[in-house]
Amino acid sequence: MTRVGIIGAGHIGSTLARGLAERGYEVVISNSRGPETLTALVDELGANVTAGTVTDAAASGDVVIVTIPLKAIDDVPVEPLAGKIVLDTNNYYWERDGRIAALDEKRATTTGLLQEHLPTSKVVKAFNHLYSTAILTDGEPAGTEGRRALATASDHPDAVAYVTALYDEFGFDTVDVGSVAESWRVERDQPAYVVRQTKAELEANLARATR
Repeated sequence: MTRVGIIGAGHIGSTLARGLAERGYEVVISNSRGPETLTALVDELGANVTAGTVTDAAASGDVVIVTIPLKAIDDVPVEPLAGKIVLDTNNYYWERDGRIAALDEKRATTTGLLQEHLPTSKVVKAFNHLYSTAILTDGEPAGTEGRRALATASDHPDAVAYVTALYDEFGFDTVDVGSVAESWRVERDQPAYVVRQTKAELEANLARATR
């Protein structure tokens, strides 16, 4: 059984914890305030979910999800994530994160910043361009007409393969954007961002993206 560590217990982190637990995964979830603040959440989510520190989640997860404000990514521990697939759900909200020149000047991507911070990890973009409320409600069986599609991007093919399989478990088709350098196509304010779309529509929206 795959154990997933989750760094961040906000809307996306807690929703993914619920969905993963329902699918039989063991989950260690964490936040910046300490595991004692997550007692009510883990009690609600059941025996497959436990609370830990950020380091606990990073170290114990076979795969780890980072779902925190972008301004906090420098606090993500590096060594415990070495060699692991790390799912990045982050988006850049300058109103919350403060101005980041490399992003404002289009010299970097949000996922690229996390990959730079975690040079020995396999960072892959996932679950960033839909509302958290849709993660557990919009999924449909493979082959369903009009099935919603989600994008992913990574410099590591095995990370893309992992996210593709996970998306399918949650009921979504996948479009591979390509490298982390191309992941801006599914960032905030692009045509593919928080829009319900089929695989063909997502591919079209990614192609329409401008930088």
